[in-house]
Amino acid sequence: MFTLQRNFESEKIMKRLIVIITATLLLFACNSNQKQTENRDGKKVITVSIVPEKTFVQKIAGDDFEVNVLVPPGASPASYTLLPSQLKDIANSVIWFRIGYIGFEYSWKDKIEQANPNMKVVDLSEGLDLIAEETEQHGDHIHVNGVDPHIWLSPGLVKKMAQRITAELTELNPEKGPEYKVNYLKFVKEIDQLHIQIKNRLKEVQGKKFIVFHPSLTYFAREYGLEQYSLEEGGKEPTPQHLAKMVDLANKENIKVIYIQSEFDREHARVFAEEIKGEVVQVRPLDPAWAENLLEITQILVDNFE
Repeated sequence: MFTLQRNFESEKIMKRLIVIITATLLLFACNSNQKQTENRDGKKVITVSIVPEKTFVQKIAGDDFEVNVLVPPGASPASYTLLPSQLKDIANSVIWFRIGYIGFEYSWKDKIEQANPNMKVVDLSEGLDLIAEETEQHGDHIHVNGVDPHIWLSPGLVKKMAQRITAELTELNPEKGPEYKVNYLKFVKEIDQLHIQIKNRLKEVQGKKFIVFHPSLTYFAREYGLEQYSLEEGGKEPTPQHLAKMVDLANKENIKVIYIQSEFDREHARVFAEEIKGEVVQVRPLDPAWAENLLEITQILVDNFE
């Protein structure tokens, strides 16, 4: 009992220290020279939320900017906790490209903006055809609730995101604007070719159903005529009732695979796979090799449809 109590007290002390350190660094960041927006190589610093966004920025601007990624590889954008050491890069950033609706952004938006009040914040989900649980009309505008954040897995939406990124980068570096426009058009052509490849590979499996642990392929499924079902419900672990419902669906549709990201605990997926006498297959929605990864996900789906 004494050992448990001592461990509990130690844990409380550590939590207080983390809070104090974070607050101190936030204060330091806010009081630092806000004009310091370049790294040692003289490049302006851009902050993005997830790795694929870095790929999009570099497709358009090459190495003209230092791109700071908030959610590192292997971490979940739904629940990532910002490290105090990351506040320095935020404090030096001229712009932050948000994805828009991932849990991490909701939790840390205020602290990120406090770390650099002069940093421009751009929500790349604005103006896109979002998938939401419900929409509400309020006067001349619409509120959306329960928005699926995985917009970067839709080639069609990425084209629109790339257009917004190009405009913002041109504003930051006007003399390179014509070059960015050329790179943007080249990227759009690559996206169009990717879309055709994916569409051709999936044309024989239109309407097929598949099951994932975390609903990361919602926009991909909409774009290519597939039906995604998820073990997670509203970002929460599945209830026994929902698990039973998904097992029934899998048996009815002869689904033998549950897809999961490496960032999530595999235990529920493993239990589900045992129930359907199937297997767990990993996908990587956050892979920096964006186009190649979408083709890989496409092939994985095709190979496992029956």
